[in-house]
Amino acid sequence: MNADLNPAASAVPNSDTSADLSAETDEFLHFVRAHTLLRPVPGVPEVSLHLADDAIGLWQETEHTFGLTDSPPPFWAFAWAGGQALARYLLDHPDEVAGARVLDLASGSGLVAIAAAQAGAAAVTANDLDPLSLAAIHRNAAANGVQLTGHLGDLLAEPTVDTDVVLAGDIFYERATAARMLPFLRRARAGGARVLVGDPGRTYLPPDGFVAVASYRMPVPVTLEDAEAKQTTVWRLVEDRASD
Repeated sequence: MNADLNPAASAVPNSDTSADLSAETDEFLHFVRAHTLLRPVPGVPEVSLHLADDAIGLWQETEHTFGLTDSPPPFWAFAWAGGQALARYLLDHPDEVAGARVLDLASGSGLVAIAAAQAGAAAVTANDLDPLSLAAIHRNAAANGVQLTGHLGDLLAEPTVDTDVVLAGDIFYERATAARMLPFLRRARAGGARVLVGDPGRTYLPPDGFVAVASYRMPVPVTLEDAEAKQTTVWRLVEDRASD
């Protein structure tokens, strides 16, 4: 398949400043290319990503280049353990997404979305809050020859979730993020979606409502995790209680 992801079109829905937005998107794409190298993902060698080595240096360069003081960390430039495990699981069990409409939430580099497309999903949307993530997803989708739709924005307040499968890697790393993610995932499950989460033992993964379906020891950047590998679990959400 050919890559089909247009960050300029998806970056700011309902915007009428297409010329300015296109120039901004070109800058994001150039930044990703200039600060990363395309290489296979250690735990998922079927996928290659534009990856960086120095998170702090890249974060500082991002703020300097774009004149920001509160930019998000460059999650898009690294293959995190939860995403690797979830991508590995999808490629090992393509029946989880084959023929389905898939949403990859907080997509980062697009690793999980790309794996879903490779596993035979009918349509894949890669969602993130960071426009640099959308640029990275664009480049990574093209590098892997898959078709994705990019969506930049916050979906977590949406009252309904219209998709067949929701995927999320490494989303329970902080309390505030987990508190917003979990109700969304439960609404998706209540609406009939299959929900799969990859997590390497982050603090805020809730103890109830999930069942483990696979576990992998995933290689990770030592500079990010203070370890060369992390045991990482793929969880299926089975409880859809809406009390959150």
